Amino acid sequence: MLKGISPLISPQLLEIMARMGHGDEIVFADAHFPAESYNNRVIRADGLRVADLLEAVLPLFELDTYVPAPLVMMAAVEGDRLDSAVEETYLNAIHKTNPDVSPIERIERFDFYDRARNAFAVVMTGETAKYGNIILKKGVTPMV
Repeated sequence: MLKGISPLISPQLLEIMARMGHGDEIVFADAHFPAESYNNRVIRADGLRVADLLEAVLPLFELDTYVPAPLVMMAAVEGDRLDSAVEETYLNAIHKTNPDVSPIERIERFDFYDRARNAFAVVMTGETAKYGNIILKKGVTPMV
């Protein structure tokens, strides 16, 4: 373990985040997401909830401020309904380190899959919430 880094962040996830460049995207996927079908770089975070991982990761991960929406979630398929509590829970975690972040953008299911295919990595979580997937676009880490 390392000081100041959440124990929820595995060594593999820490390495992936360090290797990402600005503009790269990472998907935090729910337990139902077909990650292996869409991306060759899949990290397992079984048993962990997406909101908990967001809270752990975002103190170390700069969101892209040069795009209108550095956060993207899947829109409901026609006939389905979104549970607003899912996005609210994610935003509560995100706002702890990024209080002024742009609103989450919602995109169509297959557009989301295309983004996952092109993402730097997909993190498979134990999240069971329907439409519980979120994409984060990495920004430029400020100089300290």
